[in-house]
Amino acid sequence: MSGKSLEGRTALITGGARGIGAAIAQALAKAGAAVMIGDILDDVGKTTAGEIAKTGVKTGFVKLDVTDDAQWERAVAATVATLGGFDILINNAGIEITSLVSEVKAEDALRMCNVNIVGTVLGMKHALRAMRPGGPAGKGGAVVNISSVAATIAFPSIAVYSGTKSAVDRMTRVAAMEAGKLGFGVRVNCIYPGLIPTDMGMQLANDIVQVGLAADINAAVGSVVEQTPLGRLAEVTDIGDAAVFLCSNEARFITGIGLPVDGGMGM
Repeated sequence: MSGKSLEGRTALITGGARGIGAAIAQALAKAGAAVMIGDILDDVGKTTAGEIAKTGVKTGFVKLDVTDDAQWERAVAATVATLGGFDILINNAGIEITSLVSEVKAEDALRMCNVNIVGTVLGMKHALRAMRPGGPAGKGGAVVNISSVAATIAFPSIAVYSGTKSAVDRMTRVAAMEAGKLGFGVRVNCIYPGLIPTDMGMQLANDIVQVGLAADINAAVGSVVEQTPLGRLAEVTDIGDAAVFLCSNEARFITGIGLPVDGGMGM
């Protein structure tokens, strides 16, 4: 794949202020795309956008609560106005609240469903409307939803999170079918990242200890590594590179798939 495989493309990345989202934004920018960071974290998001801008890439930041329809409308409009188009959406924003099934709180389950499921489907809704013929961008494009290896394995203490990420997978495939059948010119795929030592990933490791499923954090992380054939945790750059591929012309005949980037953990 060429170093500038996304030259001329314009992307909106949700949850792009830090972690996986920031890494994907950086990877897309390195591949030549202009990027808009969408996040509820104003200061961190603006800092991330500013750092990317220093490399000479056109960037922007827009405040975006993915559960809010009106904020999606404003974010898409801002992306088109600032970047001059919109043909890549990375639906990355998500939350994880650890709990044994016997201890799940209804409010935590609803919050995860709202962000991870509703937020993702609203993103696809507004991306398809903008990218399809006659839309404000209107040149087709690619949507990449971030699911999780948790959608493919029975990992204890994250039942609701796993369910929401399984929903992301199913919604991805339905959206891909609809976009293809209706001639929108938009490919829709998802990625299943393995456990990554981001703030969220390490919080999960700590939570696993707290609920009694591991003796300490090293044991919690070690158990994941033991289940991973490639023998390490995922890195944010692994996910960024996969996203670049799925958005590029090299993936032009790929839609409706879930791509594991988990070192074989979910096989």
